[in-house]
Amino acid sequence: MDVLEHVAENLRRLRIQAGFSQQALAERSGVSRRMLVSIESGDSNVSLNTLDRLAEALGVKFKELVLEASAHDARQVGAVVWKGEKTGSQGVLLGSCPARSEVELWEWRLMPGERYISASNPAGWQEMFIVVEGQLVLEQDKHEQIIKAGECFSFSGDANRYAYRNDSSQPVRFIRNVIY
Repeated sequence: MDVLEHVAENLRRLRIQAGFSQQALAERSGVSRRMLVSIESGDSNVSLNTLDRLAEALGVKFKELVLEASAHDARQVGAVVWKGEKTGSQGVLLGSCPARSEVELWEWRLMPGERYISASNPAGWQEMFIVVEGQLVLEQDKHEQIIKAGECFSFSGDANRYAYRNDSSQPVRFIRNVIY
């Protein structure tokens, strides 16, 4: 099974366990009922922010939506959760551990010309990352910052929409922590 199939199966199971109709979960999460139907059918390539909102509305961890049901207790995840338009661009959830709510460890690779756009996250979210290879452009609040291999950066993930971009001719690889 791929991640979309796990998400479809897990979302349906968790929604029913919580006693929510699709409409009730839509209202609670701010995700349209039409999108929920599409996700539960496995027909939608859902955004990471939408999955975060659904997990929060259901009172579960992000990984409980994306992993095979038998793997939810695993600290090492290794699941490809995002794929870009450029072959080879991906976001891999490497692991997860408890924090106030949760900490996620990701390995990202963006191919030349790739861009990942994130909606703003809920209040209190933080992001920390280190660029391992290449050069990453962080777009945030109408500003751009270039982060080179070996450099670290952190910011409040709840500020506004932000994006990661690769303007170079080489792949960029970075490790990202999301803390909430």
